[in-house]
Amino acid sequence: MLNRYPLWKYLMVICVITISFLYAAPNLFGEDPALQVSGSRGTQVTPEVLTQAQQTLDQAGIEVLSAALADNQLLIRFRNTDDQLRGKDLVAEALGENYITALNLAPATPSWLQAIGAGPLKLGLDLRGGVHFLMEVDMEEALSRVREQMVQDFRTDLREQRLRYSGVVAQDQGALVVFREADVRNQALTYLRGRYPDLVFSERDSGDSFGLFAVMGEQRLKEVKEYALQQNITIIRNRVNELGVAEPLVQRQGAERIVVQLPGIQDTARAKEILGATATLEFRLVDESADLTAAAAGRVPPNSDLLRDREGRPVVLQKRIILTGEHIVDASSGMDEFSRPQVNISLDAPGGSRMADFTKDNVGRPMATVFTEYKPTDELNEDGSRKFRKDQEVINVATIQSRLGRSFRITGIGSMAEAQNLALLLRAGALIAPIQIVEERTIGPSLGQQNVENGLMAMIYGMLAVVLFMTIYYRKFGLVANAALLANVVIIIGVMSMVPGATMTLPGIAGIVLTIGMSVDANVLIFERIREELRGGRSVQQAIHLGYEKALSTIADANITTLITAVILFAVGTGPVKGFAVTLMIGILASMFTAIVGTRALVNLIWGGKRLSKLPI
Repeated sequence: MLNRYPLWKYLMVICVITISFLYAAPNLFGEDPALQVSGSRGTQVTPEVLTQAQQTLDQAGIEVLSAALADNQLLIRFRNTDDQLRGKDLVAEALGENYITALNLAPATPSWLQAIGAGPLKLGLDLRGGVHFLMEVDMEEALSRVREQMVQDFRTDLREQRLRYSGVVAQDQGALVVFREADVRNQALTYLRGRYPDLVFSERDSGDSFGLFAVMGEQRLKEVKEYALQQNITIIRNRVNELGVAEPLVQRQGAERIVVQLPGIQDTARAKEILGATATLEFRLVDESADLTAAAAGRVPPNSDLLRDREGRPVVLQKRIILTGEHIVDASSGMDEFSRPQVNISLDAPGGSRMADFTKDNVGRPMATVFTEYKPTDELNEDGSRKFRKDQEVINVATIQSRLGRSFRITGIGSMAEAQNLALLLRAGALIAPIQIVEERTIGPSLGQQNVENGLMAMIYGMLAVVLFMTIYYRKFGLVANAALLANVVIIIGVMSMVPGATMTLPGIAGIVLTIGMSVDANVLIFERIREELRGGRSVQQAIHLGYEKALSTIADANITTLITAVILFAVGTGPVKGFAVTLMIGILASMFTAIVGTRALVNLIWGGKRLSKLPI
């Protein structure tokens, strides 16, 4: 019989709409202003911390809706944002610097919905408010570090091969090795070419000296830049986690830039301090053979550097770096046995092995801990980017008493606050190359709320206009289309809430509004085709059947081409473009389901298989 659906198709439609509604439902319950308290690594958020925070708020007369401790984080909910802002200052002061206190919005989703993993839509920066940074990686500094490492590697390799050289220096975007004899240079060239196939070697002779110049090939240059960008993205994500930001966005833009969006953050100074800091550590041996007086006068040995400690005293260190902060996997601040601040360091396996091997052979020699930081200057590079100044300071000099392993400590730090900040930066990781903030935008929470309200009003007005038109023009069939339209919106919001990492932005709302019109387009095609069949003398049941059947190919063609466009937008776009593309893709698939399957189920249920002389269309 025409226009009769089997039971499983009705159950499928009901199941899809029910699941979508359940996952969209949390958006009806709103969010509570909240305070999120987390401890820096090594500091646990205990029930005593919960008690202390509650007592602090009670004494100030601030009403708390709830306070819960889970996953080493404390979440305190308030009735309004005024209490939230007052509570943040009081709790942060009471708990001290060992804890990170951040403003948040906690979903007021009932526990039974949370049990199935349902939660509200994640709102983007333009809807929630916060800070937007566009950062540019200093690729020249990243390449400079690689060249310095080339110099160190060449020195070590040539010494091990007993190939005598006059000097190794970084020069002209590469490394130059100078020999006194051509035969030795040729032996070194053969050896180094085999050991470093990604480098391009050339001969540079000058008078009685024979030079060997090495530069990175195109593929190696590309790998270095890609590594610097990806590592910086990873490290910035770690630092964002240390800030305690909910639902942050960190992604690349182009070949050298990183976009960072921190919803809910209004303290831009603190965010910039942590995200842009390039502090790291280096461990180097003290050059005991150097004359400090001569070094202070400018006569520094060729394989050494002159630095100064925190008291301004000169310290001559060997250029060879034993270990850098890249191998640090954990760092926590604390006090030593004399109640002085210290930082406890844990290394990864390669770093621990390197430190153990080096200290085993150098017991009794002084080793310095060097704090390195890159600070932006007023000078500009040729491409217009800001130059960085490299500041180095010797934190402490300690004699190696025994073989060190993967865990040790550094002392000589000025204050406990400084130790905590250094531990945070080292724990999050040292940036592979300095970054500069080339664009900064702050969106206030009131503006974000206004964007939400405006977007919702646009969607509501658009739906009302469509619903009114369809009801007037297609009568009862128009009501069927309107029901499908409502189901379409529910499915979009439900799927967006289910998909991990999906974020609703203002362009995303525009995508929903667009799919509302596209969903009605499909119904218009079907209904007009049914009218044509009726005018052609077909029976009611034949008209319904042929209307859906003949309109299917047209609807599919139109939606598939739009879907391809949305996929391309998602693949090549960034930021707002991706947000628009995501909602457009979900909306197209939902509209095809509701227009073709959903309305057909309703039409078949109401009018299918019945002896009718006319249709209310």
